[in-house]
Amino acid sequence: MKQPIDLARQFLAVADNDIKAFQKLAADDNIADASVGFHAQQAVEKCLKAVLALHNIKFRKKHDLGELLDLYEQHKLPLPPMMDVLDELNPYAVTLRYDLIDMDALDRERAKAIVNAVRKWADEQINGPTPP
Repeated sequence: MKQPIDLARQFLAVADNDIKAFQKLAADDNIADASVGFHAQQAVEKCLKAVLALHNIKFRKKHDLGELLDLYEQHKLPLPPMMDVLDELNPYAVTLRYDLIDMDALDRERAKAIVNAVRKWADEQINGPTPP
């Protein structure tokens, strides 16, 4: 059985793969927002799950950022940055697979800010603050 720190770091490594895909796709205006948003949502989801794993908090295998944030509040964990806008990415977890939801255009710059802020925060939660 993996130690919580090892599982947390594994989630971050997988999040980094989604971040790389997100960054490449976001730079290309010819890629649909659904594909770009999917990787942004997945990156944030895995970062949130990384910190939950560190604290040995169980979560369902479901793509719902709101549900994950509820666990943070229930367990009185430090909350991620931009948590009031994270749910903007939630529809992209489903849209890419089913393409059934009409959505506004993805603000790619805002999505980048969200992904970068949550990734940095998760790393600091798991590995400690980055030295100046």
